Amino acid sequence: MKLHYIGIIRNDTKPVVELVSEKELSAYSRFTKANYAEFMTLFSKTVAERTRPGQRQDVEEQDYTFHAMARSEGVCGIIISDHQYPSLVAHQLLSKVVDEFLSKHPRSTWATGEPTLAFPELKDYITKYQDPQQADSILKIQKELDETKIVLHKTIESVLQRGEKIDDLVAKSDGLSSQSKMFYQQAKKQNSCCLLM
Repeated sequence: MKLHYIGIIRNDTKPVVELVSEKELSAYSRFTKANYAEFMTLFSKTVAERTRPGQRQDVEEQDYTFHAMARSEGVCGIIISDHQYPSLVAHQLLSKVVDEFLSKHPRSTWATGEPTLAFPELKDYITKYQDPQQADSILKIQKELDETKIVLHKTIESVLQRGEKIDDLVAKSDGLSSQSKMFYQQAKKQNSCCLLM
């Protein structure tokens, strides 16, 4: 599971404008990073342009999923992840990022022209949300429940195996009891000749 891009795009005008973004390109070689960065920006703009205000959508393209959430204020949050990344976590992050962006940068700061906006929180979010279990408490609890369930299954299996082993021991002890009775009777016979003398 990996996040590659988080961005805020102004989509109430044509052409759309990327206001702020953060990319995680460490998985790509130095020679291809620029191409992937350009692809992510271009495709994010396309998805943002086609997302209506109030709409959330997920678009799959090659190895990537584009999570989009457009707001009525004229911005659209975009996250690019791989296909395994949970959509629920991506949309929770989008809501959080867009809310924080709009509270820090009201429409008046970016509505005129192409401003250069600072939003360093994106770097923290793209790092923190690489592992969705750490960021989402529901997923974290689900993971802990799954681990507990696995431990319980192993414990139950070992108890059942112990029960089978106990049954084997009881059967063997029954066999030993009959053998020990026979041994006693034979020993009694052999020792009885000594008593007569």
